[in-house]
Parts: sequence; C-alpha cells; structure tokens
Amino acid sequence: MSAAAKRISRKALVTGGAGFIGSHVVSRLLRDGWSVVVYDDFRTGRRRFLAPHAGDPRLSVVAGDALDARRLHAAMAGADAVFHLQANADVRGGPKNTRVDLDQNTIATWNVLEGLRRRGIGRLVFSSSAVVYGEPDVFPTPEGAVTTQTSLYGASKLACEAMIQAYSSYYGIRAEVFRFVSWIGENYSHGVIYDFFKKLKKDPRRLEILGDGRQRKSYLYVGDGVDGIFTAFRKAGGRMNTFNLGHRDFLDVRELARIVVDEMGLRGVRFEFAGGRRGWPGDAPFVHLDVSKMRALGWTPRTSIEEGVRRTVRFLAASPWLLRRA
Repeated sequence: MSAAAKRISRKALVTGGAGFIGSHVVSRLLRDGWSVVVYDDFRTGRRRFLAPHAGDPRLSVVAGDALDARRLHAAMAGADAVFHLQANADVRGGPKNTRVDLDQNTIATWNVLEGLRRRGIGRLVFSSSAVVYGEPDVFPTPEGAVTTQTSLYGASKLACEAMIQAYSSYYGIRAEVFRFVSWIGENYSHGVIYDFFKKLKKDPRRLEILGDGRQRKSYLYVGDGVDGIFTAFRKAGGRMNTFNLGHRDFLDVRELARIVVDEMGLRGVRFEFAGGRRGWPGDAPFVHLDVSKMRALGWTPRTSIEEGVRRTVRFLAASPWLLRRA
C-alpha cells in the first residue's frame, strides 16, 4: 500500500465536531486525508459549519449525546484516533446547575475512554482548559503550576485529565491534552465577543460589561490553535502529554470591547460595568499561559489577538443566522 493510501485509510471520530473548534479540526483532518465521523448532540454545534464538506464521502455525521455510551461506542468503530472536543459550553453556569459539568465533561469523557478501551483505539486528543489553573500565582502559567479549583467547570476538566492519565497508564493509550485559553475566529458561536456583538446590535449606544473591565485575558485565533493541535499530534513523544495552547499576548476586557466597537463601525458607545474583579463566580481575573512546551515543538501563534478579534466580528457580521438561533 502506498503512503498516500495509508493516509487516506486513517479514520478519526470527533466529538463536538460540528462546534466552533471541532468543525475546524474536522476540516484539517479531511485536508490531511483522514476519514471522519462527527459525533455531536447539536446543542451548540451547527450543521452549517460542516456545509463546506457536504457530499464528501469521507465524512459522516452521527447525532448523539456523549452520555449515550452505546451510541458513542458504536460510532467509534474502526477509528484510529478520537478527538474529544465535546464539553459543556456554559463555563459560567456552574453555580446554577451543579450537575452539568459533571455530566457533560467528566462522565462524557469517561464514556469516551471506555470506548477507546473497548475498541482498542490507541490515540486520544482532549480539549481541556486554562480554567483548571483557577487563579494561579505565576504568569505566564506553566503546565506544572499548582492548581486551586475555583469553578466546577475547571474541577470537572481536571478530573478528566486525571482519568485520561490513568487510562493511558493502564491501556497504553497515547493522549495529548490541551489546556486552551479562549479561542476566537470563524465559526465562533458563544463567548465574550459574541455577547458584545449581540448586545451592540440590540443597542449600539451602550455596552454592559461584566466585572470592572480590567480582567486580562489571552485569546487564540482558531487557525493557530488547530495548527498547534496537529503539531503536537505529529511531533510529541511519549504516552501522555499536557500542553498549554495560548498566545504570548493578552488584552483587558475594556480593550477587547473597544476593538469590537471599532470593527462594527460604531462611535460614542458608553461602557457600563457591572463591577467587581470577576465577570462571574469562578472567572479568573488574569489568564496568560506559558506556551514554551509548544514552542519547543516548533509552534507559535501567527495571528495577533487584535486581528483575531476583528476576524471574529467580521464572521459574526456575515452570519446573522447564528444570532437568530441564540
């Protein structure tokens, strides 16, 4: 069999493959010659994000909940790798629904791991989060930083990482775990830029901002983030690897709001702040990750945060259907 045929024969299952990040991962896998099964419950995923690949015989879509273990494991049949990107999308909703992070993050990940074990699948990519660091004392924050949990979302993701480590040790599964900052770019469908854009479309004269606007966050353009995932997927050695994926820069929320306003062509917008150091309980006032481990593999983000924000606003402006579905 030729090398090209071997590449085409590879098969991946992508949970959350119709979502913001997942749809970009699906596109990269198809571009690289994989066949892909998307497994998505379409709570936040959009079939429209997969439309560029309509008619591609290498792509199949299974509508299903990651809590439905039987359906999930059936969808894994024949897979060489699983990209587990599905998760609860409402990071700040933990105090109101204390069960959702346990179910949609931790239990769902256990279901995925059981599928890997039962199907004999040896590769896993997992989307964790910078939220696992809570409120660290070291910036930029390295992967080895001590974590103190300040949210159920972060605690559930850290529990996922621990289970992945155990399954990797037990069953020889090679796993890449990525701790993401907030990603931005095309197919962005929820988050602070989405919230700002929607509020400003409703009232272009004022913008309510949670917290005091001094929260400092790092953001990563989705194209750069996906490059990072596949760089580590190809180059990382060993059985279990944990990587930060973030940007060398950061913005405070007020500056982010100014960029959104400017890209929308608005003037004289009045910012109104809810007050407090945090936007919501569990929100870290400063998020900035050390990406030295990824740089050692030859990866670095190429898109500035400002340009990524502007591309996100342009995408939202060109996608009024996305706001109507909110």
